[in-house]
Amino acid sequence: MPGANRLTLDATLAERGDLRYTPAGVPALECVLRHASVQREAGGERKVDCELAAVAFGAPAIALSRVPTGSPLRCKGFVARRYRTGTTLALHIDEFESLDNALEGN
Repeated sequence: MPGANRLTLDATLAERGDLRYTPAGVPALECVLRHASVQREAGGERKVDCELAAVAFGAPAIALSRVPTGSPLRCKGFVARRYRTGTTLALHIDEFESLDNALEGN
């Protein structure tokens, strides 16, 4: 079975839910990332503009809960089902950094 599943995405934190805790006591946070860029494809340029659901657990969830919406971020993680029994996908953020020099703490 193939094992590669890593994604790095530069995006704006478009929406951020409240920090919550799983029944096991793990911090969890859901958010929406908005990405816009121009990518090379088939010898031309393609304008990309999309939103992606994302979740974070543990320390990244706590740190992300302090980031204001509208902040530019570089998010790294893996893609998996958004909900255990669903079919839609979400980026599971396991690390992120600010792309805004004014934002401290990441």
